[in-house]
Amino acid sequence: MIVQMTRTAFALTVLLTASLPATVRAQDVPGIEICTVEKTMERRTSCLQSNVDFLQKTITKLASDQQQKIDAANRQVEALKSTVAGLQRTVAELQSAQNKATEDAKKAAVPKDATPATKEGAK
Repeated sequence: MIVQMTRTAFALTVLLTASLPATVRAQDVPGIEICTVEKTMERRTSCLQSNVDFLQKTITKLASDQQQKIDAANRQVEALKSTVAGLQRTVAELQSAQNKATEDAKKAAVPKDATPATKEGAK
């Protein structure tokens, strides 16, 4: 079934292509044209103006694209800055807790022999 549909689509494409006129008119595709081949001044001027218009549109589009990329990069930098600030706070809190735990451990590690003598030991 699928093979038959593929063959039918292919045959239809071939028939449509064969029925097109032999001389197809070229579409005006925007781009840089070579204007030195034009003989009349009006056509040469029109060609040059077309090139200028194409270049201006291209520059405008590229500038817009680059500005969007810069804006996205700036947003990412800001997000990373806030993440780094949060991580720095976390590290500071952990270091503070570690220092406190170390001090508590030192206080708890005072030798038991250093306790003051009792009344019985003084007699």
